[in-house]
Amino acid sequence: MDLSCISESLGSKELPSLNGCLLPLLSKLIGYSIIATSTVCKVPQIYLILKNKSIEGLSIPSFELEVIGFTIALAYCMFNQLAFSAYGELVFLVIQSIIQVALMYYYSPPGISKWLKSGLYCAIAPVLMAGNLDPVLFETLYASQHAIFLVSKIPQIKENFQNKSTGQLSFVTNFLNFGGVFARLFTSLQEKAPISMVVGCLLGIITNTIIMWQFLIYRESQPKKTRKVD
Repeated sequence: MDLSCISESLGSKELPSLNGCLLPLLSKLIGYSIIATSTVCKVPQIYLILKNKSIEGLSIPSFELEVIGFTIALAYCMFNQLAFSAYGELVFLVIQSIIQVALMYYYSPPGISKWLKSGLYCAIAPVLMAGNLDPVLFETLYASQHAIFLVSKIPQIKENFQNKSTGQLSFVTNFLNFGGVFARLFTSLQEKAPISMVVGCLLGIITNTIIMWQFLIYRESQPKKTRKVD
């Protein structure tokens, strides 16, 4: 992190410029704060699943799509060699999301589809991470991951509405997601990230706001017993 602009301004007995110094510095600080928070973002959700040995009220497709979306986003940012502060949280979110889905598979009814989906992911993810795709195709794929994130929230939002409860959904995890997407929007704008990243942040704000609203209106509701879906 370059602090020279501040030291130079103070040395000249001038205030650091807002656009040329303070905002870029703030962007870096927020970016690294997001990364630090992301290291434990999904831990509350993982803890709830382990503690209650239940995935009641959780939508498996929602969390599966999150893994796909995070993986595509991470591969794209690495491929475009963006500053680590602009995407570093994705590294930790991918790892935690995979653990989360693995636990959901463990506490859901057995079925061959889980093994097939896991095998397919393990085959495709390394190809994406290595960046062995045509740049145009990568751009298209990255654009699609915003739709993936949007669609990933819909099954969980629908599940909450149907149950009139947020079930085993972690408030802490979703609150961190809610705050993080606003912070990432600021850093994306400041770092002049591709417009597709900005659009993704805006879509994330919409869906995360809906889920936080559900936490508020269902805060006194008890989870209803629902059949686990494979």
